Amino acid sequence: MTDAPQPESSEPAHDPEVLELAQKVFDLARHGETDTLAAYVDAGVPANLTNDKGDSLLMLAAYHGHPGAVRALLERGADPDRTNDRGQSPLAGAVFKGEDEVVEALLGAGADPRAGTPSAVETAQMFGKEELVRRLTA
Repeated sequence: MTDAPQPESSEPAHDPEVLELAQKVFDLARHGETDTLAAYVDAGVPANLTNDKGDSLLMLAAYHGHPGAVRALLERGADPDRTNDRGQSPLAGAVFKGEDEVVEALLGAGADPRAGTPSAVETAQMFGKEELVRRLTA
């Protein structure tokens, strides 16, 4: 018998402190804590950080209706069209939730109304938001 080393797990090692910090930052986005969230991104947290479902900080802020946090993340380089693991875009999430101010912030940053599955246009059509469909397809 040999004392061959055992193969390492394919799972990456996760530092509990890093995971705790990441969870805190995701919660800041979810709850619209704009100033603190911006400070973390300014200190080096990636603006496009995603959780285990592929939801970016921007997606969480948009879906939960926090236009200030959305704008702060966009100003710091967050990708307005980054989709999550289900193919959903921040803009489609904001359309679904009826977050008009978030929709305007995302469109102002160049978000593509046709990105994702379903797209923001398709989402607006599904829910009979004809005025928004016209705005998104203009």
